[in-house]
Amino acid sequence: MTLKGKRIGFGLTGSHCTYDQVFPQIEKLMKEGAEVVPIVTYTVRTTDTKFGKAEDHIEKIESMTGKKVISTMPEAEPLGPAAPLDCMVIAPLTGNSMSKFANALTDSPVLMAAKATMRNGKPVVLGVSTNDALGLNGVNLMRLMASKYIYFIPYGQDDPYKKPNSLVSHMELLADTIESALLFEQIQPVIIPYQNNGES
Repeated sequence: MTLKGKRIGFGLTGSHCTYDQVFPQIEKLMKEGAEVVPIVTYTVRTTDTKFGKAEDHIEKIESMTGKKVISTMPEAEPLGPAAPLDCMVIAPLTGNSMSKFANALTDSPVLMAAKATMRNGKPVVLGVSTNDALGLNGVNLMRLMASKYIYFIPYGQDDPYKKPNSLVSHMELLADTIESALLFEQIQPVIIPYQNNGES
């Protein structure tokens, strides 16, 4: 399957250390001819960290996609009936957003877009990046994995000895995961070893 002409929502949440892995995947989708609609949480929009300034991240995302970032609930709501997506991606997906999504809480533009996409019967692809996926958030991870229309970028433990509850998706498999999700299939295997690149 080709992604050319597909309208893909791309939601980013506040796992700032993962952006360097995610940004190249946005560029890859653009090169494959997809239309990428960028959506961010309030944290992404406003929070400066050691991994960069919020305004710089927004500028980079808008430059890559050629679109203004959606960063409010009213901006995200039309992605349901008025301007539907073929697929919605959330990568990185923090533990905080994971827990909200799994429990039907919609308090950010990214989660609003995901909810709207599911309402339209279209796939949502998740790329986890959280220190507690195998801790208190484990129940939320499994709830999402068992949910209709939700598909995961394969993930693994990025630091099993120092951070045994942490999981990070292999973001380089994002495009392949989307292709499978558009066929309503989960790419396999879902759980694969993860090579830590030294980030924490």
